[in-house]
Amino acid sequence: MSYEELVKQNLKLVHACAHKMQYKGIEYDELYSAGCIGLVKAAKKFDKSKGFQFSTYAVPLILGEIKQLFRDNNPIKISRAVKDLGNKANKAIIDLKTKLGKEPKINEIAEYLNSTGEEVTYALNAVRTLKSLDTDEEIERKVFVSIEEKLINKVSVNQLIDTLDKSDKILIKLRYFSDKTQCETAKIMGLSQVQVSRKEKKLLKLLKNRLSV
Repeated sequence: MSYEELVKQNLKLVHACAHKMQYKGIEYDELYSAGCIGLVKAAKKFDKSKGFQFSTYAVPLILGEIKQLFRDNNPIKISRAVKDLGNKANKAIIDLKTKLGKEPKINEIAEYLNSTGEEVTYALNAVRTLKSLDTDEEIERKVFVSIEEKLINKVSVNQLIDTLDKSDKILIKLRYFSDKTQCETAKIMGLSQVQVSRKEKKLLKLLKNRLSV
């Protein structure tokens, strides 16, 4: 299979990733475009001989491109000088609090650092903003990990089901997608309940083994 065909068959992965992030400040089309770049990279680099499902390999790359889009669109740019002053100001606050026995004022911090009140205020606010962004990024990372796990499991299972014989595929979809009982499934498929039970156990074991590869 060519990488172009692999891309076409797995665009649903990009949609799934983009949908999860579409209410976070960036338009859906941009998220989808970024995700498609990740999908193309995955398709070109995917090595089937290593035994991994394509979705397992592709989802992290798709999410990686979307995360990069968020980083590139971050409007806050802080120079190293401002960051250094902000860090020094935070340290000065601790030192002066010990020395003065109270919370220091901005002009006291500025004098301690041989700076101006405006520069110290800006630097402190900038550093606090960065810390807030770092916290948000850590939360976002945990969300992405959760998304990856859910997507990989869901898409991989669907792909595996598509590899089953027609009758086996019908059985699994009736039982686990349409919530039919074994008796109801047996009537629909013209089998006995015992036959459905045996086939179901066999198929579940097969899918579990393939999914763990």
